[in-house]
Amino acid sequence: MTTVDDQGRVEPPLAGTEAETLLGYLDYQRATLAWKAGGLDAAGLSATVGVSALTLGGLLKHMCFVEDHWFTYTLHGQDRQPPWDAVDWKSDPDWEWHSAAGDTPGELLSLWEGTVGRSRSLTAQALDTGGLDQCALRPWATGEAPSLRWILVHMIEEYARHNGHADLLRESVDGSTGE
Repeated sequence: MTTVDDQGRVEPPLAGTEAETLLGYLDYQRATLAWKAGGLDAAGLSATVGVSALTLGGLLKHMCFVEDHWFTYTLHGQDRQPPWDAVDWKSDPDWEWHSAAGDTPGELLSLWEGTVGRSRSLTAQALDTGGLDQCALRPWATGEAPSLRWILVHMIEEYARHNGHADLLRESVDGSTGE
């Protein structure tokens, strides 16, 4: 049975396989970020809290980069996708965070949705060909390569951590609160 909460998020399965459970939690965290960033204008996506420069728009664009980094670049060993392929990361390692201010809400959400769709497809391919134990094609500088299982758990952690930031940012914009 599929359970959908009041925000339209599909609850992770209670008794799924390991892969179904990991993917369920990752999609739940993705849906949480979409909920927190949804329906805001450019000012809302650019709002900050206190002395922090963190914005919901920056979070969306950062998660696009993280999705592409782990699923496209690392897991499948493919070249960086646009817009990441044109960035001079050595001179601007935080490009995705601050460049989001120049993007419209539609551009940010479209980039995020497209990136998540590509990540889902690449994950399905990896599960079909090597399962959760499959190691990434692009190893780290140490020569070690994370498994798909490690990447999925890391992505759940990455979204969960940033969704905590998104809670505070969204509340500061319009008072919306929730888990």
